Amino acid sequence: MGRNTRKRRSSMATKAIAASAALALGGGGLIWANFYASAHESNNNGWSQNQTKAAAAQVATISCPDVGQKLTNVPQAARQGVATELANLDKQITEAYARLASTRQAQAGDSGFVQNAIVGPLKEKRAATIDRIRINIQRVGGQFNTSLSQLAGCTTQGAQTNAGGGQQQNGGQQQNGGQQQNGGQQQNGGQQNNNGGQQQNGGQQNGGQQNAGDNGNGAAGPVAADFVNIQNVQPNSRGLQNGLAANGNSGSRGSFTTKCGVNQNNLFNTDNLIVAPGVDNGAHHTHDYVGNQNNNAFSSDQDLGNAGTSCQNQQDKSTYYWPVLRLQNGTKEFDAGDLGGGAEGNVGKILKAKQAQIKFVGNKKGPVVAMPQFLRIITGDAKAFTNGLKNANTSFSCTGFENRQVTDKYVICPQGSSVVRTSNFQSCWDGKNIDSANHRDQVAFVGADGSCPNGFKAIPQLQVRLVYDVPAPTIQNGQVKNPYAVDGFPEQLHKPITDHNDFINVMSTQLMNKVVNCINTGKKCQ
Repeated sequence: MGRNTRKRRSSMATKAIAASAALALGGGGLIWANFYASAHESNNNGWSQNQTKAAAAQVATISCPDVGQKLTNVPQAARQGVATELANLDKQITEAYARLASTRQAQAGDSGFVQNAIVGPLKEKRAATIDRIRINIQRVGGQFNTSLSQLAGCTTQGAQTNAGGGQQQNGGQQQNGGQQQNGGQQQNGGQQNNNGGQQQNGGQQNGGQQNAGDNGNGAAGPVAADFVNIQNVQPNSRGLQNGLAANGNSGSRGSFTTKCGVNQNNLFNTDNLIVAPGVDNGAHHTHDYVGNQNNNAFSSDQDLGNAGTSCQNQQDKSTYYWPVLRLQNGTKEFDAGDLGGGAEGNVGKILKAKQAQIKFVGNKKGPVVAMPQFLRIITGDAKAFTNGLKNANTSFSCTGFENRQVTDKYVICPQGSSVVRTSNFQSCWDGKNIDSANHRDQVAFVGADGSCPNGFKAIPQLQVRLVYDVPAPTIQNGQVKNPYAVDGFPEQLHKPITDHNDFINVMSTQLMNKVVNCINTGKKCQ
């Protein structure tokens, strides 16, 4: 398989991440999550010393406040510098997580190890980086929100929370309301939505089965509790208000479908042009690309406009990209030793979609207006496991069962049925901006009735439906065998709630006007 390597660059800092992540390699496979001890027993007199030490080994990952999502006013002249520093924050978490995964023996013997050797030093690094963000903003005359400096501290959390972070269990003790406490530091935020009524108490999942430490492949997730048989999912039970379909039987009822293939050109990289422009490996996971064929961290709008496209309609040079889906079956892919790939816990055979349906639809309340060229939209949240559900969106289903959508589980489909990933993008635009400081405020989700927030205009809603042939995983003795998972940041443990999708509009004005006309006149065009 190929990779887009235009203007790729290396640095000592990048090599340092690889060296840190390599500490988690062993025995030909990753040991990212093979660390659970039996520490769920308690008594009326509290935890014994041995139990406290064992609990340290249960720490699954590191949870840090997402500084980038809190930024709302960054001057244009400061955005590149700020983006670089935000990428440094991600890199620091990756390094800390690699150290967490490679020091399980030390953690089991010292209850203070994680706080003293990992979380504490991480806070110091983050504080310095956030201060550099302040300097970048103030240097060009911008205003810095001083409360961001309070986001330096990170906490730890277990592998099993309720659907996407927020409610936290550590060592059998539960803290609710999105607040987690570790070593006297408290992290707020991360509202929790427990989809489907599934609950974990005291480190046990649904009926007392203790969570397995890993999935049997030596990789950090997914675990057995991350899967559900689609036949056990209730119809019409998606569980999130984000990402509702904007169209219906009223308003603008047309559609426009663009055919852009399924990445037959093998265009992969671990960049994220929207969130981390100019930063190599800004995504820390591998993306599939369809449409624009010149999308990497260093692509300018001019580069995108001059690029080729995999879309049949050559006027659509938009870039559509999403994290790859992998089958964790021991296959060593082209990126097995690379950052963003195996060196950061994204392991196994990359599965390409057999279908990639890319469709734009209308709005229930009325007509839509044209998207501006180079409008950027991110839907879903790659960090939803630790961030909570505010921006979580995408969902999983199976062909033949698509009235059953789940956001916090991977689905097990019956024989003859294929896995489906669905993303309904934000379809309200502020009418001014093609991007924003946190890459979200320029667009908004549509309401259930098709309404947009005050001041926002309805635009065509992008709907991406990806269909995969995936061998059904099996679950035995609390472990999942041959699971599949989306690529993600290593500390997110490959949770399904972290699935996401990205889009930059590079349609010609002529084509966008055609899209709008088809939708507003009720036609089905392609």
